[in-house]
Amino acid sequence: MTRIAIVGGGPAGYEAALVACQLGAEVTLVDRDGIGGQCVLSDCVPSKTFIATSEAMTTYAHADRLGVHTEGLVSTRLSEVHQRVKALALAQSHDIAHRLERDGVRLLAGQARLTSASTVEVDGEVVEADAVLLAVGARPRVVEGAEPDGERILDWRQLYDLTELPEHLVVVGSGVTGAEFANAYLAMGSQVTLVSSRDRLLPSEDRDAAELLQTVFEGRGMHVQRGRAATVVSTGDGVLVTLTDGTEVRGSHCLMTVGSVPNTEGLGLEEVGVRVGAGGQVEVDRVSRTNVPGVYAAGDCTGVLALASVAAMQGRIAMWHVLGEAVSPLRLSTVSANVFTDPQVASVGVTQKQVESGEVVADQVTLPLATNARAKMQGLEHGFVKFFCRPGSGTVLGGVVVAPTASELVMPMSLAVQHGLTADQIAHTFAIYPSLSGSVTEAARQLMLRT
Repeated sequence: MTRIAIVGGGPAGYEAALVACQLGAEVTLVDRDGIGGQCVLSDCVPSKTFIATSEAMTTYAHADRLGVHTEGLVSTRLSEVHQRVKALALAQSHDIAHRLERDGVRLLAGQARLTSASTVEVDGEVVEADAVLLAVGARPRVVEGAEPDGERILDWRQLYDLTELPEHLVVVGSGVTGAEFANAYLAMGSQVTLVSSRDRLLPSEDRDAAELLQTVFEGRGMHVQRGRAATVVSTGDGVLVTLTDGTEVRGSHCLMTVGSVPNTEGLGLEEVGVRVGAGGQVEVDRVSRTNVPGVYAAGDCTGVLALASVAAMQGRIAMWHVLGEAVSPLRLSTVSANVFTDPQVASVGVTQKQVESGEVVADQVTLPLATNARAKMQGLEHGFVKFFCRPGSGTVLGGVVVAPTASELVMPMSLAVQHGLTADQIAHTFAIYPSLSGSVTEAARQLMLRT
């Protein structure tokens, strides 16, 4: 029986453990912070639970356009929201741990360290293995001089300990995490200022989507400061954020969302010879192998793409490879991603930037969501569906959706990119009428006429 040692209980680790058990391996999973990792306990699951409440607030805030009048009666109690957030995260962690144990995974709590390519030491206990998977995740990056204190300057793990809604939240960082929390707190009733050192929100996302989202944010009262870095200091009863042009922004709280740092220090990687990049990330190939035979790595600690879905797939691929199963190397070009703002932004495959630069030759079409009958019924004003396809063959290369349910609507695009479907095939597929998904097939029909 092959012995597998997994360090880290997040999506990469626990999904790998389940696959390895399914294939008959003897699996030991070592975790320091709690099963589910930061994803379940303090990052993805809690944040999306919090965002679900903010989405409900947004729905009621705009209900008057549908003839529903709340007359200012809708409110939220932050203590109740945070209680639900924490309870759901713990329940999810418990469910994952229960399944792991039921499937035969041996769970160890403690700090792990590699002592060789085939041994892991856990607080004095030595675990021997035929293969080791490192899935230790990452933590919020700290900016010198703006260290989180849990009271006024916060990272995203500390938000759920607040007892009152911030009067004025300054969010530093305009990536996915910054945009999501800025949107959520605005919906919950806080005044929000979003500070971006880049020239726009969501610099890694589709430009059209990012510009539309900024228009929506500012229309709802958010202040967006672009193209200027910031320094942050606590004033005791608030924060002072100073931008590089001298502009000062005073708030009650500041949320720092300036990226993540891999949790790779103290693991014994240098002693074993595992190659680590300048940013602390474990270097891996497309089947999750490090440069040391028998040692694999997956998830945020690899710096490949910080998504739970990618982490889980990296972990599965590692186990399939270790245990001799047929395996396809990781293809980032088929990964779909979503920003949980309102509206959401989902994307897959080829990007507008690649097309505009000439890196990829593609035909494209953009269909405003406002033309969709269901969108009109729901009072939706902002959003679009964008498709990219290969000229001539019509093979779908990528797409972008901006809509309240973009995370669901992007699925047919993902299937098309993954399996090489054409615009014609999507165009000839039935969509419910009326439905937002009808815009996906309609965009494909328009694109079909151009190929």
